[in-house]
Amino acid sequence: MILYGRNPVAEALRGRRAHTVGEIWATDGARREPWLRRAEANGMAVRAASAVEIEGRCGSPAHQGVCARAGPYPYASAASLLGVPEALLVALDQVQDPQNLGSICRTAECAGAAGVVIAERRAAAVTPAVCKASAGAVEHLAVAQVRNVADFLAEARRAGCWCYGASPRGRPGGPAPVPYDVPDYRGSAVVLVLGGEARGLRPRVAGACDELVCLPLRGRSESLGVAAAAAALVYGILQRRSPGVDKNP
Repeated sequence: MILYGRNPVAEALRGRRAHTVGEIWATDGARREPWLRRAEANGMAVRAASAVEIEGRCGSPAHQGVCARAGPYPYASAASLLGVPEALLVALDQVQDPQNLGSICRTAECAGAAGVVIAERRAAAVTPAVCKASAGAVEHLAVAQVRNVADFLAEARRAGCWCYGASPRGRPGGPAPVPYDVPDYRGSAVVLVLGGEARGLRPRVAGACDELVCLPLRGRSESLGVAAAAAALVYGILQRRSPGVDKNP
């Protein structure tokens, strides 16, 4: 995998893949960055290259003057995530845009979530574009791939997790979603489930959730983008799980 961008390469050097990072190619300007000078002083092979050469290696003009060769992304197992006591997990149902996946992973890592679960098919995987969009956060975050998101949610519920699906409308013929600040997210592991860009939560995935929650929409737009919704809900849940917070203030 060819990583590109200053944050993705810098975080790879201090994350789980540090031992797999081989050569780094950098422009003269990027080589003056303190973190890259330290890497070179510690024996990392840093090659001088032009911006054109770097773009040719990584395939993107968004390289910020640096790219690096690293090993494959080390996915976690879903079972290991379910073993974290009172964890906050984010499960994504066919999120396909690498920018959205990267942004959600960055939010999850910054918020201290135990991990993100994605589908193996019809969904974005952790690619160099996702690493760039996450600003390198995926190097410190556990990301698991599962064959079927609904089946994973069933396993999560058997493991004692509460699963909350984000939906502005709820299931056809089912109860309406409750405002996100109504559930008490404390006392157990929580899985927040968000749907894909085009369709939201698929019916079977929505049906596998304990409850559907929604954010308030005061304007004319029908919904938030999935990355924005993830950020609002993750931090909303964190706030509700904070010590001293009354469930019904």
